[in-house]
Amino acid sequence: MPLYEHVFISRQDLSNTQAEGLVEHFGIVLKDNGGTVVNSEYWGLKTMAYKINKNRKGHYAMMRTDSPSEAVQEMERLMRLNEDVMRVLTIKVDKHDEGPSVQMHKRDDRGDRREQHD
Repeated sequence: MPLYEHVFISRQDLSNTQAEGLVEHFGIVLKDNGGTVVNSEYWGLKTMAYKINKNRKGHYAMMRTDSPSEAVQEMERLMRLNEDVMRVLTIKVDKHDEGPSVQMHKRDDRGDRREQHD
C-alpha cells in the first residue's frame, strides 16, 4: 500500500486532549477503511505565520500512514467537514523516516549559536 504523511492544524480554542483526540479519531477512520497508522505525533499549539479563520495559533499534528487511496480520501473528506480542522496537507512518500520528526527534536540539539570569537 502507498505511504502517506498527513499534517493538519486544528483550532486554537481546543484543549490539548481534544486536539490529540482528533488524531485518534482520524486514525480510526483510516483503520475502518483498510489503512494503518504507522506513527502519529502531536506537535502542540504553535503560532502561525498568518491568520486562518481569525485564528493566530493552531494545534499541529502529524500522522504517518500506510493506507489505500480510498481510505485517505475518506479521511480528508471528513477533515474538511469537521469544524475543528482548519488545514490539511497530505503527502505521498516513498518511505517513512525512522524516529521522531524534525518538529519533535529539542531546540538544544542545534548547538551553541553564540560562539565568542577572539
